Amino acid sequence: MQRIDAVDEHVVKFGRAQREEAAAQRLDLRELRSALSTRASADSMRQLERRVEDLQRSIAQQERRLSESLERARLLDVQAMDDRRFARTIDRILRRDRPVIVGPWTGEVGFELLYWVPFVRWVAATFGLAPDRLLVVSRGGVASWYGDVARNYADVFSFFTPDEFQTATADKTKKQRRLDGFDTEVVKRVIAARSLEHVDLLHPGMMYRLFMPYLKELATAARVDRYTLHARLEPPDDPVLRALPSDYVAARFYFSDCFPDTPANRAFVASTIESLSRQTPVVVLNTSFALDDHQDVAPGPRVVTIADHMVPERNLAVQSAVIARARAFVGTYGGYSYLAPFYGVNAVAFYSERTFKPQHLHLAQRVFDRLGGATLVPLDVAALSLVRLSTTGSLVTIA
Repeated sequence: MQRIDAVDEHVVKFGRAQREEAAAQRLDLRELRSALSTRASADSMRQLERRVEDLQRSIAQQERRLSESLERARLLDVQAMDDRRFARTIDRILRRDRPVIVGPWTGEVGFELLYWVPFVRWVAATFGLAPDRLLVVSRGGVASWYGDVARNYADVFSFFTPDEFQTATADKTKKQRRLDGFDTEVVKRVIAARSLEHVDLLHPGMMYRLFMPYLKELATAARVDRYTLHARLEPPDDPVLRALPSDYVAARFYFSDCFPDTPANRAFVASTIESLSRQTPVVVLNTSFALDDHQDVAPGPRVVTIADHMVPERNLAVQSAVIARARAFVGTYGGYSYLAPFYGVNAVAFYSERTFKPQHLHLAQRVFDRLGGATLVPLDVAALSLVRLSTTGSLVTIA
């Protein structure tokens, strides 16, 4: 509370000073406008006009600085409250010897890998939560992503069909900033299926509130570093691997905001997979069902498909196993391209529209560099011809 009071006092003093300076500048501006209305030489008029323009710019800058300062102060206030709310939640969990439901996670693959799993790992390690207390709830069979942090896992697709899941999540933001009706229903069904009486909940909304200054680009990645422990993922075993070549490239192309469904992008995918398959087997990670608003690209000839091996409650587990054993990953920029480097597999990810927020990409590359072993290379489809030209030796640098 003393911190917030100090922030408020600073903001009040700063705001008063800014307003007083702006008021003085407006007075100068009125005097100059009055002077402009009187008879003066042409040179004097030009000088006065320049002074008016300078004062107008200065006033605009002062008002902008005041607005930014007030917004940052408001954010500090909210951040302090969210920090205290999180501390109270953890204290309650520690005081009560109850099972802790971690989730449910129903959002994007990339955010789960880059933010949520490392956050859960940090919470468990920092506060000494025993693995047998934690029950992770996610979708697609991703228990292996959480490693030994939790001993228990429940899958959303054990309780909902893909159509039900897509309908329930289609109209809401992919960022689970609060416990909504669908999340509540998932938790109720998990509690009933596991015959639990009293549970505590570690919901993704807690993480989002803690990370909001960073997500709003008002704080650095240090805010995320404070609450996360990133680590390489352990490659999972899966029967699907027995049906695959010993050496292959994994591919997952789908249409999205940054890779829209256009004739040019369809031709690019067909050309890329056809070119790769002439050199090495290509395993395409398409599913036979829709789980979100991303539409898969149909595979071409001379590729291996694994759609018959995937069911909703294990689709991400199967894809994880395939990607972890691949020589490399090629596909659309997004969550699946993040998955590969977490397994030590290099990834090349394509986009044709730069609609994504670069802060997530920069954080991911920073994490992969720290973990070592693999990287993520994003490429604009429009730049591929230049890359091919340079790698084939046809690009000559002129001194």
